[in-house]
Amino acid sequence: MAIQIGKYNFEGPYPDASSLRDQSGVYAILGGDGSSPWKVVDVGESDQVKTRVMNHDRSDCWKRQRHARLAYAAYYCNERDRMRIEQELRAQFKPPCGDR
Repeated sequence: MAIQIGKYNFEGPYPDASSLRDQSGVYAILGGDGSSPWKVVDVGESDQVKTRVMNHDRSDCWKRQRHARLAYAAYYCNERDRMRIEQELRAQFKPPCGDR
């Protein structure tokens, strides 16, 4: 599976964060209802994407967005690239749960 977020082909979207890998990369939390395109709820970066998403301090914010479904996607890359891509996608999508 793949989903285009910005100009990047992310793996996913997955209905469960356990499908992510514990590798360096950028993650996207997506919300939707199944009938319209996914909306970007949050974007972040980590050296261990799966662990970060499964233990995330903003997960309550994701749920408060009241999407019927949440999904998880990842773009695996090195540290330098993931920081740049995270900033680029945050600026592009302005995710509601993206504040630090």
